[in-house]
Amino acid sequence: MNHQVILSLAANRFQVRNLSRARQCLEEILSDLHYTREHWTQPIGNSNRRDAYLNQLASGMTTMDEESLNARLKQMEVSFGRSEQKRRLGIVPIDLDILQFDGERRHLRDWERPYVKELLVEL
Repeated sequence: MNHQVILSLAANRFQVRNLSRARQCLEEILSDLHYTREHWTQPIGNSNRRDAYLNQLASGMTTMDEESLNARLKQMEVSFGRSEQKRRLGIVPIDLDILQFDGERRHLRDWERPYVKELLVEL
């Protein structure tokens, strides 16, 4: 069974390179992929670092269930060097989140962010 997903991609370290690499990885596990343009934002909240984020949304199809897809995304994050220690320092090599799975929204606070609202119309 195919599932429709919307993903959020973000990085504040080696931003352009890491988003490009993330898209290559997503091509291996999703089909019918569509991407928004890339969008720069400043950190939200009490970040220890002030590095800008490069953000992008993607939509696609997968035969994986939500739990399996999320596990693959988290494996990708680790392969990019993501760790709890870096997170505490405000370093995000890549962040891959499921925003929507088969029409059901996840990460509800993210849907209120201006860049998400702006980019969604591009999908």
